[in-house]
Amino acid sequence: MNPPSLTLAYWCLLVAVALPYAAAYIAKIGSFRRRDNETPREWAARQSGWRARAMGAQSNSFEGLPFFIGAVIIAHQLGAARAQLDLLAIAYVMLRIAYIALYIAGIGTARSAVWALAFLVNIAIVFAGR
Repeated sequence: MNPPSLTLAYWCLLVAVALPYAAAYIAKIGSFRRRDNETPREWAARQSGWRARAMGAQSNSFEGLPFFIGAVIIAHQLGAARAQLDLLAIAYVMLRIAYIALYIAGIGTARSAVWALAFLVNIAIVFAGR
Protein backbone atom coordinates (compact mmCIF):
# COMPACT_ATOMS: atom_id res chain seq x y z
CA MET A 1 0.00 0.00 0.00
CA ASN A 2 1.42 3.35 -1.05
CA PRO A 3 0.73 6.50 0.95
CA PRO A 4 -1.40 9.03 -0.91
CA SER A 5 0.46 11.64 -2.91
CA LEU A 6 -1.04 14.67 -1.25
CA THR A 7 0.07 18.21 -1.90
CA LEU A 8 1.80 20.03 0.93
CA ALA A 9 -1.36 22.11 1.34
CA TYR A 10 -3.36 18.93 1.95
CA TRP A 11 -0.79 17.77 4.51
CA CYS A 12 -1.25 21.17 6.17
CA LEU A 13 -4.95 20.36 6.42
CA LEU A 14 -4.09 17.27 8.43
CA VAL A 15 -1.86 19.31 10.74
CA ALA A 16 -4.59 21.94 11.15
CA VAL A 17 -7.07 19.22 12.08
CA ALA A 18 -4.67 18.02 14.81
CA LEU A 19 -4.17 21.49 16.34
CA PRO A 20 -7.44 21.62 18.35
CA TYR A 21 -6.63 18.25 19.87
CA ALA A 22 -3.14 19.45 20.73
CA ALA A 23 -4.59 22.49 22.51
CA ALA A 24 -6.94 20.27 24.54
CA TYR A 25 -4.08 17.92 25.38
CA ILE A 26 -2.03 20.85 26.66
CA ALA A 27 -4.96 21.92 28.85
CA LYS A 28 -5.32 18.45 30.30
CA ILE A 29 -1.68 17.70 31.07
CA GLY A 30 -1.27 17.04 34.77
CA SER A 31 -4.87 17.86 35.67
CA PHE A 32 -7.27 15.62 33.75
CA ARG A 33 -7.93 12.39 35.63
CA ARG A 34 -9.60 9.19 34.54
CA ARG A 35 -12.78 10.11 36.42
CA ASP A 36 -12.88 13.45 34.55
CA ASN A 37 -13.45 11.51 31.36
CA GLU A 38 -16.97 10.71 32.61
CA THR A 39 -17.91 14.40 32.30
CA PRO A 40 -15.15 16.13 30.31
CA ARG A 41 -17.18 19.25 29.56
CA GLU A 42 -17.80 19.78 33.26
CA TRP A 43 -14.05 19.43 33.84
CA ALA A 44 -13.41 22.04 31.14
CA ALA A 45 -15.99 24.42 32.65
CA ARG A 46 -14.18 24.30 36.01
CA GLN A 47 -10.84 25.35 34.53
CA SER A 48 -9.33 28.79 34.86
CA GLY A 49 -6.17 30.56 33.76
CA TRP A 50 -4.04 28.99 31.08
CA ARG A 51 -6.00 25.72 31.12
CA ALA A 52 -9.23 27.56 30.32
CA ARG A 53 -7.43 29.54 27.62
CA ALA A 54 -6.09 26.31 26.11
CA MET A 55 -9.65 24.98 25.94
CA GLY A 56 -10.68 28.27 24.31
CA ALA A 57 -7.88 27.80 21.78
CA GLN A 58 -9.27 24.34 21.06
CA SER A 59 -12.74 25.73 20.39
CA ASN A 60 -11.44 28.50 18.16
CA SER A 61 -9.25 26.06 16.25
CA PHE A 62 -12.28 23.90 15.49
CA GLU A 63 -14.23 27.00 14.45
CA GLY A 64 -11.53 28.06 11.98
CA LEU A 65 -11.12 24.67 10.34
CA PRO A 66 -14.05 24.74 7.89
CA PHE A 67 -12.85 27.92 6.20
CA PHE A 68 -9.29 26.62 5.85
CA ILE A 69 -10.45 23.25 4.53
CA GLY A 70 -12.79 24.93 2.07
CA ALA A 71 -10.18 27.44 0.97
CA VAL A 72 -7.60 24.76 0.21
CA ILE A 73 -10.09 22.62 -1.69
CA ILE A 74 -11.37 25.61 -3.68
CA ALA A 75 -7.84 26.69 -4.54
CA HIS A 76 -7.00 23.19 -5.76
CA GLN A 77 -10.22 23.06 -7.79
CA LEU A 78 -9.45 26.41 -9.40
CA GLY A 79 -5.92 25.34 -10.34
CA ALA A 80 -3.90 27.45 -7.93
CA ALA A 81 -0.16 27.38 -8.44
CA ARG A 82 1.01 24.60 -6.17
CA ALA A 83 4.02 26.44 -4.73
CA GLN A 84 1.94 29.49 -3.86
CA LEU A 85 -0.83 27.41 -2.33
CA ASP A 86 1.64 25.34 -0.32
CA LEU A 87 3.33 28.46 1.05
CA LEU A 88 0.01 30.00 2.02
CA ALA A 89 -1.11 26.79 3.71
CA ILE A 90 2.16 26.59 5.66
CA ALA A 91 1.72 30.24 6.68
CA TYR A 92 -1.79 29.49 7.92
CA VAL A 93 -0.65 26.53 10.02
CA MET A 94 2.27 28.49 11.48
CA LEU A 95 -0.02 31.39 12.33
CA ARG A 96 -2.47 29.04 14.00
CA ILE A 97 0.32 27.49 16.06
CA ALA A 98 1.37 31.00 17.12
CA TYR A 99 -2.27 31.81 17.84
CA ILE A 100 -2.61 28.84 20.19
CA ALA A 101 0.62 29.75 21.98
CA LEU A 102 -0.46 33.38 22.40
CA TYR A 103 -3.93 32.31 23.56
CA ILE A 104 -2.52 30.00 26.23
CA ALA A 105 -0.02 32.68 27.30
CA GLY A 106 -2.85 35.21 27.69
CA ILE A 107 -1.45 37.74 25.20
CA GLY A 108 -4.76 38.94 23.80
CA THR A 109 -3.83 41.78 21.45
CA ALA A 110 -1.12 39.80 19.66
CA ARG A 111 -3.42 36.77 19.58
CA SER A 112 -6.13 38.80 17.85
CA ALA A 113 -3.63 40.19 15.34
CA VAL A 114 -2.40 36.69 14.50
CA TRP A 115 -6.01 35.49 14.15
CA ALA A 116 -6.66 38.32 11.66
CA LEU A 117 -3.53 37.44 9.68
CA ALA A 118 -4.57 33.79 9.49
CA PHE A 119 -8.02 34.88 8.31
CA LEU A 120 -6.43 37.01 5.58
CA VAL A 121 -4.23 34.08 4.55
CA ASN A 122 -7.40 32.01 4.15
CA ILE A 123 -8.84 34.66 1.88
CA ALA A 124 -5.60 34.68 -0.12
CA ILE A 125 -5.83 30.89 -0.46
CA VAL A 126 -9.33 31.17 -1.92
CA PHE A 127 -8.15 33.71 -4.47
CA ALA A 128 -4.92 31.85 -5.29
CA GLY A 129 -6.80 29.89 -7.95
CA ARG A 130 -6.32 30.99 -11.53
